[in-house]
Amino acid sequence: MAKDESRRLRPALLQADQEVLAALLAFPDYQPSNPAYRREVLQEALQTMQAKQSLEIQALAAAKAARDEANSSEWRFHNLILGAKEQVIAQFGRDSVQVQALGLRRKSEYRGRKRCTGFGN
Repeated sequence: MAKDESRRLRPALLQADQEVLAALLAFPDYQPSNPAYRREVLQEALQTMQAKQSLEIQALAAAKAARDEANSSEWRFHNLILGAKEQVIAQFGRDSVQVQALGLRRKSEYRGRKRCTGFGN
């Protein structure tokens, strides 16, 4: 049988398998000696595979929708926090301790520019 059943099969291989099943169903005298390979078992396996693939597609769509919703709420929260920082600066001033408490640098913490008066300084 298969070597590594933990990896996904190529879609072309699955399509080829479905074509083989279609050909087997066209044989009126197909009677396998092993009952595990009867027509009914093969058709049931195909239907089960298709149902599981459909569930997978639906779950992936739900995961993408959940990711988009989470991303949207993250951006909304972030933008609200940025606005709140601006409100603190407007209310308390750029050099207040409240600004520092938000993790921002106070205006007095910035180094002022030193003027160059010429060569040799």
